[in-house]
Amino acid sequence: MVRVPIVTVVSSKGPPSVKDLVSLLPLVGIALVFWLLLFRPQQRRVRELGALQQSLTMGEEIILTSGVYGVVRRLEDDHVRVEIAPGVEIKVARGAVGGVVRPDAASDEPTRPEES
Repeated sequence: MVRVPIVTVVSSKGPPSVKDLVSLLPLVGIALVFWLLLFRPQQRRVRELGALQQSLTMGEEIILTSGVYGVVRRLEDDHVRVEIAPGVEIKVARGAVGGVVRPDAASDEPTRPEES
């Protein structure tokens, strides 16, 4: 068995100086910028999506997170009945709703550039 000596260094300087604390400012600044640019917007999007999922109404056209389009036919506590084709209803969790399709944003025909 190999023995490793443990060395304890005791500093007799006393409390940390201002210079020691100032050296931590860049690290704190990077963490703050990281939080403001990444976590904060993501939290806002999650909150907005949760509000949208709770405010669904019957007859709205929605898109599921899987990319399936449908119309809300029945609302229940934790799930929704969505009609994806005439006479075809599926039961999905409210969390599977990715968004509400606005009438001006939806178009069945792709737009084609005009020919000159």
